[in-house]
Amino acid sequence: LLRLIAAGRGWVKLTGPYRLTRDALPYPETTPLAEALLQAAPERLIWGSDWPHVMCKTPMPNDGQLLDLLFRWTGDTDVTRRILVDNPNDLYDF
Repeated sequence: LLRLIAAGRGWVKLTGPYRLTRDALPYPETTPLAEALLQAAPERLIWGSDWPHVMCKTPMPNDGQLLDLLFRWTGDTDVTRRILVDNPNDLYDF
């Protein structure tokens, strides 16, 4: 997956980290994956809240806290803007 997006041959939506772990927010088990994706190709990532969180087997996540988690993962306003604004524009040709 990392090689695929680094080569510009795919996109990854950062969404639903609660589906990958039994941990509570900030879902620390998901951070290494997010960091690897961000390092490989931040220009090939988009974000989604995963609302309405169907089939959620953990406590219902707060969408604002999920967005905060994205900011924590990126640590950079420019990268966050790229994921939230520029990349979707490129992918969906807005």
